[in-house]
Amino acid sequence: MTNTDPPGTTQELDLRELDAPERHRHVLERYAQLPVEASLLLVDDRDPHDLRHEFESEHPGSHEWEQLASGPGRWRIRLTKMASTPLPRLLLDTRAVAGRTGEPGVSGAVWNIPARERDLDSNIISLEPGGSIDAYAGPELDVLIHVLGGEGTLGTERGDVPLSPGSLVWLPRRSRRSFAAGPGGLRYLTVHQRRQSLVLRTTRPDAPA
Repeated sequence: MTNTDPPGTTQELDLRELDAPERHRHVLERYAQLPVEASLLLVDDRDPHDLRHEFESEHPGSHEWEQLASGPGRWRIRLTKMASTPLPRLLLDTRAVAGRTGEPGVSGAVWNIPARERDLDSNIISLEPGGSIDAYAGPELDVLIHVLGGEGTLGTERGDVPLSPGSLVWLPRRSRRSFAAGPGGLRYLTVHQRRQSLVLRTTRPDAPA
């Protein structure tokens, strides 16, 4: 069958014929080709619970997972596509994250987008009271920052910019910047095009110079 099959049709995919590292990728590729309301009948020689968790993360609310048989040695799953694309969904209540600003011993990224297939990256960065991120030149892309909690300063080549809850900050590509948290700590959300991970050096307030 192909992706021109009418809704309600079922394609069988025997995962036992595939190497274990290739199974998830193959299922995701075949699933993407399905029309809405069509199904994959998965046959496996082990419990595909990790695959189910992946679909719950990547396609919440837009698929149905029906276990038809559960071993031993043979599992059968009907996986049905219920929407043409992954659904828009709520990721996080940032008020809860902002309320934990200033937690002792918590520095660096405390949240990032869980979806694997995406064009954007987003993180929540936490600095302890008096903590900082050393000056560095930004990557080859623009970054948008929204301050969630606490106060601090953004260091630039021409002086400091005060940060407080609600501040929306534009960091042009390659611009030099640093961050320093105030006495209550600092937490901010970053949004930018997806790229290779950038490791930021955070400095705790009690770290030696």
